[in-house]
Amino acid sequence: MKIGKPLILIITPIGIGLGLYEAYRFGSGIFFLMIALLSFIGVAILSIVYTIRRERKEETARRLDENDAAS
Repeated sequence: MKIGKPLILIITPIGIGLGLYEAYRFGSGIFFLMIALLSFIGVAILSIVYTIRRERKEETARRLDENDAAS
């Protein structure tokens, strides 16, 4: 995994960029559909990350309140 993760992190955006370029060359309609799909996936991932961070923060605050009450 020492080599795999950086390779994936570098190759994936390059592949997406090349795919968008080819979609633009093929036809503008497919390009806009790909942009819409990538935007939808990006918003979904961001909402999951936001939810996890919010729940983790609430859990940490709850644990601190329980520790203060126990003391």
